[in-house]
Amino acid sequence: MSSVLVIDDDLSRRELLSSAFSFLDQPCEFCGFVDWFQSNADIDVAQINLVLLGQSQLPISLEKLVKDLQDKFATIAVVTLDEWSEVKELPDSLAQCVVGQLSVPFKYQQLLDCLHRAQLFRLRVDDTSLSQMAIFSGLVGISQPMLNVRRSMSQVAGRDVNVLITGESGTGKEVVARSLHEHSVRKDGPFVPINCGAIPADLLESELFGHEKGAFTGAVSSRPGRFELAQGGTLFLDEIGDMPLPMQVKLLRVLQERKFERIGGTKTLDADIRVIAATHKNLDEMIETGEFREDLYYRLNVFPIDMPPLRERVGDLPLLLDELSRRLPEQGLDAVRFQNSAIASLQLHPWPGNVRELSNLIERLAILYPNGVVGVSELPSKFQNVPEPNPELYEVAGDTDAIEATFSSHSIGLDQLPDDGIDLKKHLETIEQRLLEQALAVNDNVVARAAETLNIRRTTLVEKMRKYGMQRK
Repeated sequence: MSSVLVIDDDLSRRELLSSAFSFLDQPCEFCGFVDWFQSNADIDVAQINLVLLGQSQLPISLEKLVKDLQDKFATIAVVTLDEWSEVKELPDSLAQCVVGQLSVPFKYQQLLDCLHRAQLFRLRVDDTSLSQMAIFSGLVGISQPMLNVRRSMSQVAGRDVNVLITGESGTGKEVVARSLHEHSVRKDGPFVPINCGAIPADLLESELFGHEKGAFTGAVSSRPGRFELAQGGTLFLDEIGDMPLPMQVKLLRVLQERKFERIGGTKTLDADIRVIAATHKNLDEMIETGEFREDLYYRLNVFPIDMPPLRERVGDLPLLLDELSRRLPEQGLDAVRFQNSAIASLQLHPWPGNVRELSNLIERLAILYPNGVVGVSELPSKFQNVPEPNPELYEVAGDTDAIEATFSSHSIGLDQLPDDGIDLKKHLETIEQRLLEQALAVNDNVVARAAETLNIRRTTLVEKMRKYGMQRK
């Protein structure tokens, strides 16, 4: 809990403040001006949120004193005890730290108001601090919605409490969950994710709690569940809104008692984990319709974080394009660059699939234009929301029929044998792989739709992707 530092030579006023802060259950520290300058290194500056500044008989400059405080406490707020005439003479960089004045005698509401002003000042400074941008670096964006998310994360990351992340599909809820784990007291423990909507209801209990050998048909050996695998770390329950009601009851029991048993087992195991859940559904509406338990909701929703959709932070799109393009080589793809006109066009797209849709688009463009530059005309038609600024670059000059004839006469068809021969198997595999990549790209990496485009079975496409080392999305 943040502390208040009182620097004052008036012992009677210090005693009065001590009683008031004790009543408010607010930690505080006291020292005189001589003590402050001689031994302030002993004070834990990270815990100080507000400084109450009395007056001294010593010839001390307020500007020097506030500058000294600002150097030691980067986001400190100062409230003067009684009036300091020098406040009006402070430069703006120091005057902004002085958020109020408290005169004795005072009311408790005035003291609460000082604490509130200090809190708001610290949040405002934190939001504009460049050092805050480095926190949770996995999150890309400096828009106000993302600053709000970062601020919420910084408040809860070090607290061992359950978190519920809400937001549309593709907004990066798992990125937030992983980042919270990496900045938590459990960072040295495992991060274990499970998608509650991707596992059949009859298998979900076994996936969560594990089972003993012979517990049910097919249980040929004992197997630990995600709760065991996450011991000492974080369990991420993605799409918690898709969890069946019977499983919600069992999950609630574990969260309440912090204990569980494997299916078919008799040994009680401790659940030493932190739970982070996420959903794109409206759980409040699901509670009203009886699809989600209200008591489980309050167990999970200790600290909520709402992820904004991409359409509400399109100002972050250039940064997202840079970051996603930078990651392309890790996937075996060449980077792409974007013209300003293409970025402006993308900012007008509604982005129903959010950042996931943007990521798929960039991968598609990297396949079509490896190491190239993307303008408006290179974007798929549904992303072309502004006119092409340089249409003349895409016009073909001269006799089109003559050009086509010349091209045909000089190009080698797929069914023509080069003079120096060819590795037929490798040649056909190259053609096949390129067609697979194109089919996946135009279908946003949805395997089933790509298989329909190629007129082959989905399982056949999966086998061919495995053959060429192509990753499923």
